[in-house]
Amino acid sequence: MAEALYLGVDGGGTGCRARLEDAEGFVLGSGLAGPATTRLGIDAAMAAVLTACEAAVAEAGAEADRGRIHAGIGLAGYGRKGAREALEAFPMPYASACYASDGLVACIGAHGGQDGGIVIVGTGSFGLALLGGRQERVGGYGFPISDEGSGADLGLQAIRLALRAADGRADRTALLRDVLARFSDDPFEAVAWMDRASATDYATFAPLVMRHADNGDPTGRRIVQGAAEQVDGLVRALVDRGAPRVALIGGLSSAIEPWLAPDVRRRLKPPDGDAVAGALILARQGRD
Repeated sequence: MAEALYLGVDGGGTGCRARLEDAEGFVLGSGLAGPATTRLGIDAAMAAVLTACEAAVAEAGAEADRGRIHAGIGLAGYGRKGAREALEAFPMPYASACYASDGLVACIGAHGGQDGGIVIVGTGSFGLALLGGRQERVGGYGFPISDEGSGADLGLQAIRLALRAADGRADRTALLRDVLARFSDDPFEAVAWMDRASATDYATFAPLVMRHADNGDPTGRRIVQGAAEQVDGLVRALVDRGAPRVALIGGLSSAIEPWLAPDVRRRLKPPDGDAVAGALILARQGRD
């Protein structure tokens, strides 16, 4: 009997990645696609998933082997009402498919399937721990009401202070001058931009904030220090709930880590693997 093959998928709000491995863990193929969040609708999310999966299958030359492929799929928005049932009813061309949130597969991958926690700091932010089979989650309720310390939050704080500087209510530091310049020094340009801006748009200001903070800009430093304190709180909350170790992941993780409190940094460990690795563990567990 032919050995099973395993597909791991990390479907996020900005893109989808898939990786196909054999039973020994050797990578056979990989694929990429666009956003795969259930917020776009199940059909749109799964179209991206299948595009990435089939690219991996094609790279491996495994088109004739779909009947022995077992997929583990992490999706952003998995917790939305009705999403789980709709996903499980979705027709897949593989031997089996199991689903979880993108955060859960990231946590599984970061700790090789063992207990532990993650704090994701990217466009958004949240903490998640897997402890004895149960999940503990903190934060991550969505921007702007939550996602403290995230890239979107950094951008929001910088724009708020830039508008105060435009009014003369705050010093025009180099950071705030650069922020205002993006709106042609016109606060009402910022207002018009705000009406259509997403969390991703706010997060485009995060590299600017980090660069000025690292260069000593006082406003930038205050913003980043405030963000770091929020990330500290996420890590500590997971530790208080029993997480033996926490991995810091996401696009801003390496930039924010030096700003974290010493006790928090001592609790951190490098991730063992990425979210796709976690999805592959899920695929193997789902078949067992």
